[in-house]
Amino acid sequence: MASLGKRKRISNVKNTQSSNNEACSSYATQTDPHDGQDGKETGFVKGSILRITMHNFLTYDHSIVYPGPNLNMIVGANGTGKSSIVCAICLGLGGKTAILGRGDKVGLYVKRGCNKGSIEIELYKPRGNLVINREIHVENNQSVWMLNGRHSSQKAVEEEVKALQIQVSNLCQFLPQEKVGEFAKMSKTELLEATEKSVGPPEMYEFHCELKTFRTKERELENVCKEKASALEKFKQRNERNKHDVKRYYEKKRHLDMIEMLEKKKPWVEYETARMELEGVKKEREDAKKQLKTLRESQAPMLKKIQHIDSQLRPIENQMKEKTARIKEASQKCKQKQDHLDRKHREIEDIKQAFSLKQTEEADRQKRISNTRRMIDDLRAELSNIGDVSDVTPQIDAVNSEIKRIQAEKAEIEGENTDLSREKDNLMAECALLKNQLRSLDDMMKIKEAKLRGRSRDTYSAIQWLRQNKNLFSGNVYEPMMLVISVRNPEHAKYVENHIPFNDLRAFVFQKREDMEKFMAEVRDKQNLKVNAVFAPDGSGATRIPSRPIESLERFGFFAYLRELFDAPEEVMSYLCNQYKVHDVPVGTDRTKAMIKTVIEEPYLKVLYTAEEKYSLKKSLYSGKISTSNSAVRPSQYLTMAVDAEDKRQKELQIKAAEKSMQAIDSRMSTMRESVLKLDRRDNELKAKKKELSELKGKKRQLEQKISAKQDSLRQMEQGGIDLQKAEEETKTQISAVNSQKVAIVAEFMTHMKLRAKLSMEKVYTALETMGLTAEKTKLENDCREGSAELRVLEQACAKLDQRKARLLETCKGLMRTAREICKMDPGESAVPQDLHTAFCQLPDTLDEIDSMLNEERSRAECFTGLSENVVDEYNKREQEIKNLEKELDDKNKALDTYRRNISEAKERWLNPLKQLVEQINVKFSDFFCSMQCAGEVDLHSENEEEYDKYGIRIRVKFRSNTQLHELTAHHQSGGERSVSTMLYLMALQELNRCPFRVVDEINQGMDPVNERRVFDIVVRTACKETTSQYFFITPKLLQNLQYADEMTVLCVHNGPHMLPPYKWDEKGFIRRCLRRKGKQ
Repeated sequence: MASLGKRKRISNVKNTQSSNNEACSSYATQTDPHDGQDGKETGFVKGSILRITMHNFLTYDHSIVYPGPNLNMIVGANGTGKSSIVCAICLGLGGKTAILGRGDKVGLYVKRGCNKGSIEIELYKPRGNLVINREIHVENNQSVWMLNGRHSSQKAVEEEVKALQIQVSNLCQFLPQEKVGEFAKMSKTELLEATEKSVGPPEMYEFHCELKTFRTKERELENVCKEKASALEKFKQRNERNKHDVKRYYEKKRHLDMIEMLEKKKPWVEYETARMELEGVKKEREDAKKQLKTLRESQAPMLKKIQHIDSQLRPIENQMKEKTARIKEASQKCKQKQDHLDRKHREIEDIKQAFSLKQTEEADRQKRISNTRRMIDDLRAELSNIGDVSDVTPQIDAVNSEIKRIQAEKAEIEGENTDLSREKDNLMAECALLKNQLRSLDDMMKIKEAKLRGRSRDTYSAIQWLRQNKNLFSGNVYEPMMLVISVRNPEHAKYVENHIPFNDLRAFVFQKREDMEKFMAEVRDKQNLKVNAVFAPDGSGATRIPSRPIESLERFGFFAYLRELFDAPEEVMSYLCNQYKVHDVPVGTDRTKAMIKTVIEEPYLKVLYTAEEKYSLKKSLYSGKISTSNSAVRPSQYLTMAVDAEDKRQKELQIKAAEKSMQAIDSRMSTMRESVLKLDRRDNELKAKKKELSELKGKKRQLEQKISAKQDSLRQMEQGGIDLQKAEEETKTQISAVNSQKVAIVAEFMTHMKLRAKLSMEKVYTALETMGLTAEKTKLENDCREGSAELRVLEQACAKLDQRKARLLETCKGLMRTAREICKMDPGESAVPQDLHTAFCQLPDTLDEIDSMLNEERSRAECFTGLSENVVDEYNKREQEIKNLEKELDDKNKALDTYRRNISEAKERWLNPLKQLVEQINVKFSDFFCSMQCAGEVDLHSENEEEYDKYGIRIRVKFRSNTQLHELTAHHQSGGERSVSTMLYLMALQELNRCPFRVVDEINQGMDPVNERRVFDIVVRTACKETTSQYFFITPKLLQNLQYADEMTVLCVHNGPHMLPPYKWDEKGFIRRCLRRKGKQ
């Protein structure tokens, strides 16, 4: 707590721990020092925090904090709950959990064991304070919001907070503990935007965004104007090239239009000519028909007589047809009998042919018998010439015995060869399996290397150098730990990765210090690579015994120490045991989490893991009590895929041994193949010899068998003879029977022939009668024909006139249709349209003149070759596009000029105030550094004045007189230098800040005492001025004999089992006791 001299302010926060060692509880009961006072009278600015109430939030049961209007120094030991107040400010004002860098779920910020918690923040407003309440539910990670006691939405809360110019996501205003290092990592552009939002006028950032938008649109318009100007020029050039062709096209079109008009008039002229001709033909046809009628009336008597003769001829002609049909029927029957007779002739020929075949077959049999007897005599003669041959059976048996021996030897060699082949196949399969496993290990190693390269490219480059230069080192050198550590169960990788920091996971491990120094001199000093390296301690620490056997902890759910979850080379394991005590960190399960209150009372436990959390235990040197802190176990990123280096080496050795065995098997199989070839040659020689002996032995037997077979064949042929005399008698009997049938057929044939002759005579008599009547008819017709020659002439003339009239009528109709179609007239329309009639009057009226003019116009049109209507269409289309492009280009240029004017105006509104603002920041920043005997400056940096999205704020500092100003980055300066630079920049913003409050959490932890004292003095001087806004400075410790100001408010956060309840806290008595102690000293 703090005694504030002139301004009596009571403001303290206390964490008390119950005597039964349960979770920490917090109690604070304070009187609101702002009740009944106006914000301006108490120094608060609009949006300042008047009160923070926390209920079941992180380490607090219930606590109320009343900050002051200027500098609020929140002091307390680590783990007491200082940063919990920062979390309450952030989450209570609608901030995201990502800003804090702790748990990603809002439910994790509720006190352990509670279902819900709440935050209430009261902000100063001149016309009535704003009270924001957020109730957090653990079960569904949801929040209930209230504004001034009424239910509201998160969006409405965010709008109210934004209206008060509070930006908890801006690192220039709100810098939590976990984000201190990220301030130096901000790019110049990000720093400029954060500064604009934090200290600039409200419209400055809007002007900047407007400028970037205008500039983007300006670039787009410039590109559009260039594209349209280029397209316009191309269109104009192309149309200029096609202009002459278009002129020639229109001249040709005039000739074609004249041809079209002539072709339209020509059908009308042709129609009129045909119509006049049709009228003349009609008149001539009527005259011819009148003459034909008169002539026909004079020939009527002769025609009647001819008709009478025709009536007599019809019955006679019917009789002639009947006679003809009967004659045809008789002739058909005669033909059938003749065909039957022919078949009997062929049957006799077949009988004779069959007898002839039997004679031929008997002759052939006699000939085969003679040949067979001759062959038997020849074989007997050959058999008598062979004589006796000595017995070759013993020689054949000897050869067979030798062949069997060779085959047995070959079988033995082939069996051995099969065994070797099987053994080789097994070795090849085993080798392929090992190679696949080795390839999988290499692939996993490449994935791990790729992850390392993505996180630290310098470390990856150093690995490549090390692999090429391992011979330079005398001791063992190991690549980064994350590559050589092999987690036995991927599910346990998260414990190892959470316990070992990433800087050590990417560190190289050396057995000897001189090797490490040589390595760092090369890669860090010469190659300028940012890498980490460590050396293993002397002696093997990998075999250290844990403080307690794991069996004694199994009742709490612990199943192994961290060392037992992974494998690593001896030097790496020795380093981890020495540095991180992996041999003495137990890993438990959900059961451990359920028994955590009992577990933390066990002795010798400093760090332990449950299924999802890490617990750190610290014992107080004063009270002996144990305080705990816990954090969630992050998922593993790098060690999930384990690669066992020893396993990989064993597989490589097994592959080499298998390949060596396969080479020996190949050599043995080659020797056996040569042996088999020799045995094959000997086997072939013996088989040839056996064949010769067998042929000699079987030749006599073959001759005897052939003679026996021929004799059997001869007996069969002698038994199968034919009786030719009997066959001849049978043949004659068959021929006689067929001749008897032929006699009957001839008798029937003669009967039908006589009937046909009788019918033919009757037909002749009828034909003579018909000829007489026909002759009389012919004479009458000749007389009539001679009298009607003129009639025929007239009939032909009428027929021709009819045909001519029909042709002319069709011609007129066709010409009319053609004329209408050419002129595009309606089918029922007959009069020529007035416009065509006017045009026709200027053209010739005769076909000859029209044809002559058509030929002339066609000749002229044909002179214009190589022209296309597409060229004219494209020309006209481009002309229209040129007009459109000219209009669009003009509009775009006007719009571009407008944007440039807007950019110029917006730039003037934005850049000049920004330069003034940066200059003010630079003056303050430089003064602060000068007061610390260092140098620093802030400037507005831009590589191109027109690229407004590239503008940024550059911070350059130097902490030693013999160095130059260097830009503040995440790598160039040390952690303490970055903290000093960040703090002084925030102080430079303090007097300019338009935000109601600023929060900085534990930024002084990396500073040395001298810089910390200087920075503290600057913070006090700057943040305690009347013109500045509210400031929260959180620190776990303070140097002695610091200078304090009356405007400061010190908030002391206490934690412990012996804390007084709030109602027993006596601030005056505490001060009196302190003064008495100082007096005694």
